[in-house]
Amino acid sequence: MRTPGGSGGWWGRKSTPGKVETYTRWSFHFFAVFEVAAVGLPLFAQVRAGLAGWMTAVVVVHALLCSATASRALDWTRDRRAQPVRLLWALGTVTVLISVVALVLRERGPGGDDLRAATNTVFVCVLGFGTGTLTLGVRGRRPLLAMVASAVGGALVVQLPLGVAAPAALGTAVAVLFTAGCLAFTAAFSVWLLDAVYELDEARETRARLAVAEERLRFGRDLHDVMGRNLSVIALKSELAVQLARRGRAEAVEQMIEVQRIARESQREVRDVVRGYREADLRLELAGAQGVLAAAGIDCEVTGDAAGLPVEVQSALGWVVREATTNVLRHGDAGRCVVGVRVAEGRVVLTVENDGAKVGEGDGGDGTGGAGLVGLRERLTAVGGKLEAGAVDGDRFRVVATVPLPSATGTGMGGGAS
Repeated sequence: MRTPGGSGGWWGRKSTPGKVETYTRWSFHFFAVFEVAAVGLPLFAQVRAGLAGWMTAVVVVHALLCSATASRALDWTRDRRAQPVRLLWALGTVTVLISVVALVLRERGPGGDDLRAATNTVFVCVLGFGTGTLTLGVRGRRPLLAMVASAVGGALVVQLPLGVAAPAALGTAVAVLFTAGCLAFTAAFSVWLLDAVYELDEARETRARLAVAEERLRFGRDLHDVMGRNLSVIALKSELAVQLARRGRAEAVEQMIEVQRIARESQREVRDVVRGYREADLRLELAGAQGVLAAAGIDCEVTGDAAGLPVEVQSALGWVVREATTNVLRHGDAGRCVVGVRVAEGRVVLTVENDGAKVGEGDGGDGTGGAGLVGLRERLTAVGGKLEAGAVDGDRFRVVATVPLPSATGTGMGGGAS
């Protein structure tokens, strides 16, 4: 079911996969903010202002480049654009240059322990964040591990020509391994999770379409069973009548009379099939709705009993169940649906309520919009009933159909709308 616009806002209008994707994107943007806050800004308290200024600017540029690369790479993982090869090469080049400059400043720059600590942090974090972001632009476990191994190996090798002691170089390489490895794992897991959520959503939509297709096949089979034999007989008798007429035989008239009889019988049987389809059995519709929603991964609870209700009432409410079930499957992102039937004060009340309703689609909030709801109102009006539909409690949508029982109307079920 779909809820009226105006509540829930921008976030509420997103589907579950859209929310997961947005959360993933902003997580990587937050990594860029974290890089600036944890690496760039503390430089002002560790080194002199001039040096801290340009070093912070370099970290900011690297963070923005990481953020842009992550965004483009996520688009690539969703097959929305080509692999951002140039951006990946640019990020890799900038990451290496900044790391090497930071390492040179650490070993050869003017300053004491504060400068060494600050530049070491820049070296480890820039190399780690850059490598972690680059892994978003590759597919497969081997390329990912190769990138992390290259970053760790490069961090170890580049220190040795500068005269760094082996234990210190190894410690720095381990720090790079931890930072780059954690971010690479986060990137790989985020992409896997995003793909899984989209695949599950597509599977749910496929199950919903299959449920609708199954109903159409059932109706088609019923028509085939009714019409197949009769049409074959009509074709044979018509051909026989043609042959008899060409020979001037009077039996041709009898054969055509028989064709007319079979044709009228076929019309009656088709009307019976359609009538049986339209005049739904409420109990069967409730059981069918529960089965279809369960197949789509939606928990459905049915309460109440439809036994003993008049045929007209069951038919009208059965159509409400059909339409409501279809909307739950096609719209929103429901996880639970509750259907209740109760008889009170000479009326039958059917309630269908589901969660996970989308915002900004569907009826107009007063329950007047939507072709499906309009059709249901027309059916309920024919039996003196009424329909109410609208959002409740944010992301929940409720449809309430009320139909008076014949004894309560005094003139049967054909009264006007209440």
